[in-house]
Amino acid sequence: MKIKQVICAQGKTGFFFDDQVAIRENAIPDGACYLGEAVTDGFTAVRQAGEAISVLLVLEDGQLAHGDCAAVQYSGAAGRDPLFLAKDYLPQIEQYIAPRLVGRDLAEFRPLAREIDTLLDPQTDKPFHTAIRYGVTGAILDAVAKAQKRLMAQVIAAEYGTVVSERELPIFTQSGDARHENADKMILKGAAVLPHGLINNVKTKLGPQGEILAEYVKWLKERIESHKPYPDYQPVLHLDLYGTLDGAFGSDNQKIVTYLECLGQIAHPLKLRIEGPVDRGSRDEQVRALCELTELLDRGGSGVELVADEWCNTLEDIKYFAQRRAGHMLQIKTPDLGGINNTIEAVLYCKQLDIGTYLGGTCNETERSSQICVHIAMATGPDQILAKPGMGMDEGFMIVKNEMQRILALEKALGRMS
Repeated sequence: MKIKQVICAQGKTGFFFDDQVAIRENAIPDGACYLGEAVTDGFTAVRQAGEAISVLLVLEDGQLAHGDCAAVQYSGAAGRDPLFLAKDYLPQIEQYIAPRLVGRDLAEFRPLAREIDTLLDPQTDKPFHTAIRYGVTGAILDAVAKAQKRLMAQVIAAEYGTVVSERELPIFTQSGDARHENADKMILKGAAVLPHGLINNVKTKLGPQGEILAEYVKWLKERIESHKPYPDYQPVLHLDLYGTLDGAFGSDNQKIVTYLECLGQIAHPLKLRIEGPVDRGSRDEQVRALCELTELLDRGGSGVELVADEWCNTLEDIKYFAQRRAGHMLQIKTPDLGGINNTIEAVLYCKQLDIGTYLGGTCNETERSSQICVHIAMATGPDQILAKPGMGMDEGFMIVKNEMQRILALEKALGRMS
């Protein structure tokens, strides 16, 4: 089976592009908008509508394969690729990538994905934007699956020597700024990991000494106890702090650990994970800080776990963090890795080193990229997967959970083809 034609369509994502630096420097929330000046290159406002490009591959037999190009909410920050505007990047796909795909055989996913992921833009002599590589390789996976009459998860399992999971994986849900109302939804629907929290400002969300977050953790624990959907419901509390502990505690690692240990006591008996506790401005400094914080927490025996996010972007970054154990768990932020072949390899590498694996991504993806990520997760077995896209909780949780249940049901009913 070969690719007959490549068609591209501009679209929107499930959330927004946000200027993280501007928000951290106290851009003022105004409803769903922000007041203030953008400071990150490419942004014309602190918050802009998220954009995507759908890549549609027409196969010889008339079947359609589909992947979506999307970039993270905080594009251009912490070493990531710049803002991804569809009108700027769609011509690159049509001019440089589509001609390479037309006529290509779909016997295997891995070689063609690697080829596209490493392809250089003739204008810059650098790889194409991570969003392009992400969406195109997703479309290739779908095309290979359709050519072989298999599930995407089964293609991955066959080519990477894994087995498709026979159980549902823990789903991590995001609250956005509606951190109380959406937490209730998560509890009612029995989310395994919650609530993300979007703690991205010291003054309004963390508290000058972390007091606002501490009160929120206390509220979460009480809310779970009073509204749990079944008697033994005990979700993991996972909060993303976007480096704000540096602002509250002056980058003093011992003070930060003391505070995190207190949070762990408030959360007990629930497990507490803290994503992005600090942001030290570069990969090396971030690794150094997370290594020390991880060691101090382990020495204290609090059980609080750290999740690496900022500066842990590419496959190379993930290997660098994993080798040094910079955190108990690493977020594999799928669009930042470019080709989904890199996401697959990142999960398997972390599992090989026995470090926690969080197949994440961003609220600023699409329903299609989210579905493809579920297939990656079911074939590679990370410790948790992000509910995405969006920050409304219901939609992202539905998309990820339902795709996971379809895979489980189809494998059971039709037999394991992996």
